[in-house]
Amino acid sequence: MAAVAANSEAGRQVLADDRAYLIHSWSVQSALSPLAVAGGEGRYFWDYEGKRYLDFASQLVNLNLGHQHPKVVAAIKEQADRLCTIGPPMANDRRSELARLVAEVMPGDLSHTFFTNGGAEANENAVKLARWVTGRHKVIARYRSYHGATAGAITLTGDPRRWHAEPGLPGVVRLLDPYTYRCPAGHPDPCPVCSGGPHLEEILQYEGPHTVAAVILETVTGTNGIIVPPEGYLRSIRETCSRHGILLIFDEVMAGFGRTGRWFACEHWDVVPDIITTAKGINSGYVPLGAMTVTDAVYDSIKDRYFAGGLTYSGHPLACAAGVASIKAFREEGVVENVAALGDVLAGELPRLAERHPSIGDVRGLGLFWGLELVRDRGTREPLVPFNATGEAAAPMARISKAALERGLYLFTHWNVIGIVPPLTITREELDEGLAILDEVIELADEHCVA
Repeated sequence: MAAVAANSEAGRQVLADDRAYLIHSWSVQSALSPLAVAGGEGRYFWDYEGKRYLDFASQLVNLNLGHQHPKVVAAIKEQADRLCTIGPPMANDRRSELARLVAEVMPGDLSHTFFTNGGAEANENAVKLARWVTGRHKVIARYRSYHGATAGAITLTGDPRRWHAEPGLPGVVRLLDPYTYRCPAGHPDPCPVCSGGPHLEEILQYEGPHTVAAVILETVTGTNGIIVPPEGYLRSIRETCSRHGILLIFDEVMAGFGRTGRWFACEHWDVVPDIITTAKGINSGYVPLGAMTVTDAVYDSIKDRYFAGGLTYSGHPLACAAGVASIKAFREEGVVENVAALGDVLAGELPRLAERHPSIGDVRGLGLFWGLELVRDRGTREPLVPFNATGEAAAPMARISKAALERGLYLFTHWNVIGIVPPLTITREELDEGLAILDEVIELADEHCVA
């Protein structure tokens, strides 16, 4: 009992300090009631009272290897004992090894990497590099993509979080999304938006292709709906970019490193970008790390020029050691293969879940990257909560998240979409555990459906 009391007191102190001194991201500070987390292992984490939660969100869809993977933890400890940090101008064994390993798992000839501290910085550098290489200034980005919260990355971001940072980076032009469930073009046949190239060609007609340096997009849209592109979409975008000398940047910060059942999501459609940005799953976020990886052609265009980009912690040894251990664990433990197998399970189980719940309007995804879009009416597709809802308007989704947490399941939700995005090491038994709880709590959404 004394140990339980001590843990409870420790948890209260954590929350007291949190409330008194911390600023949380994307939140109304006075409305927050965070969970005080004491530890984690595998696919679970627990609070100071000892209650355990199945992490169906991989935290921020970054904990690909789960909590406290022993090989990654050991690599960080070993590196810390040997050399905690060294500047980017130096050569370091773990930094060099990670660059080689990244090149080995990348598709095509994406083989030269600049390391950053996260996905936003990777995207910032990708856009700067595209502008240097092409001598052009405009960048085309999609409305539903999220590319980060730094000044340039938030401008590239299309969702409402960019409003608070406007005016932002000049030269950003918007592209509509291939969101087949709610196609912005009404999904005619053939659909110019959902087939990709025709819609991009129209925008280039207005903007002038000679002014456009790059197109940047999430290969599979993450936060804003887990939207998988239709067959042929990425190929059409790739061909259009190549025709006009525009660099194609795939943001695989969330979709990369096994999340979709391939090392990188673009491999599902056999499309290789000029630049790919990654973070999150590269080392499960154990130490902050991101990467911008470019093709041989892009590298050749800059290797004899001044690279005007730099970060104090670029290729930090502790982060790179975690990355090396992570890629080795992926290979040794068959992590990508596990995702592909369980993705097939979800492809069968989630439609059956939708049959039981009228509030599930759409089921979409790949691997362990699935979204359930909740609606009030399947006929009209009216969303369960309005777009960008806050406060009482967003309450139905908040109640689902709360009910799941009370039952020991931590969910990833955004607007009217529930993400099924657990760690990639999850077992079939654990997946079934999460789906059973999800089955229970979605009944709260069914209550809002029309008869």
